[in-house]
Amino acid sequence: MSALIIFGLLMMLMLTGMPISIALGLTVLTFLFTMTSVPIEAVALKLFTGIEKFEIMAIPFFILAGNFLTHGGVAKRMIVFASSMVGHWHGGLGLAGVLACALFAAVSGSSPATVVAIGAILLPAMIKAGFPKSFGAGVITTSGALGILIPPSIVMVMYAVATNTSVGALFMAGVIPGFLLAMFLGLTTWYRARKNNYPRQPKASVATRIKAFRDSMWGLLLIVVVMGGIYSGIFTPTEAAAMSAVYAFVVAVFVYKDMGLKDVPKVLLNSASMSAMLLYIITNAVMFSFIMTNEQIPQTLAEWMLAQGLGPIIFLLAVNVLLLLAGNFMEPSSITLIFAPILFPMAIKLGIDPIHFGILMVVNMEVGMCHPPVGLNLYVASGITKMGITELTIAVWPWLLTMLGFLVLVTYVPELSLWLPRVMGML
Repeated sequence: MSALIIFGLLMMLMLTGMPISIALGLTVLTFLFTMTSVPIEAVALKLFTGIEKFEIMAIPFFILAGNFLTHGGVAKRMIVFASSMVGHWHGGLGLAGVLACALFAAVSGSSPATVVAIGAILLPAMIKAGFPKSFGAGVITTSGALGILIPPSIVMVMYAVATNTSVGALFMAGVIPGFLLAMFLGLTTWYRARKNNYPRQPKASVATRIKAFRDSMWGLLLIVVVMGGIYSGIFTPTEAAAMSAVYAFVVAVFVYKDMGLKDVPKVLLNSASMSAMLLYIITNAVMFSFIMTNEQIPQTLAEWMLAQGLGPIIFLLAVNVLLLLAGNFMEPSSITLIFAPILFPMAIKLGIDPIHFGILMVVNMEVGMCHPPVGLNLYVASGITKMGITELTIAVWPWLLTMLGFLVLVTYVPELSLWLPRVMGML
């Protein structure tokens, strides 16, 4: 009964057009003050202990690093490097877009940032080269979603905070699925370009490729700094986030010099605004998780599922359907912080590895970012391409089907997520 009241109230507030964070907060406060006897002191204590986790500090630092990279010319150099490597294949600039998105995802941790940084530069170039606008939009919208799967990932940090799992293990678990999805999206791009005889670029010489690599090296080196630092034990994921912010600032301002010191306050302000929004969502989600646990809702659901004899296969299928439906109305941060505390105890009781479950949730959110009505990447791409959401939805469907197929693969082949962390001794 409590679950129906809580979710009914949350849905009612969301349907009014209220932001998710405020809807969560009002749901929690209404339920706490009218239907429970939880003392207000316990609420205040839980509010502060829920967000004082060291891992949360990684979020504003990764956002800041992503903003420095977006404004600092790193994306442009990555596109030139990617074009020199794969531009001579069918749909060369489209393939370059997939590769550039994968590379930028590995330094930014954000899907919208990846779509903006790569799409704003590559889409005009693709149209000028003779590609249909819909083809370019489909490539960038879906490939940009790699930003939350290829580590570092802000969404993975949120999942780790919500479930008390290892951020480092999650980052490592995302490496193989991330680059495998990039390969599948690249194959879809290549096939459609070959079928429709889209233009190819002349094959770049070795000297051109070396020059492009040297120009983009400072940006690519951030991958080594962050991931190498974490897995060599030099610093924690949170410290790596701080290092990436400092490194991105130095590269953007003093190495590439695409940003001046006068531009830094604007980047800091944008990053602070985005961080505050996410931290407010986290704060309200912590309280939402608290009332769910206090009312024994996740435990009751887990026991009911076990009593029905539902095994891991059916449970994972149900989770995929639920998260894909949630992706119709909510963005990844909210989905992670609302559903992870509910679904996680059930997954553990059914013997599903928490790291595998985390990657499964992230891939679901990738798909959700690319389909209407609230697909975040669709809205970002719409702003770049000046295409309507309906038109963009039609444009992305071949890549979206590829992502759905990949979701099935990740769901039922857990070794894709677990092999690398296991080899690295993190499981």
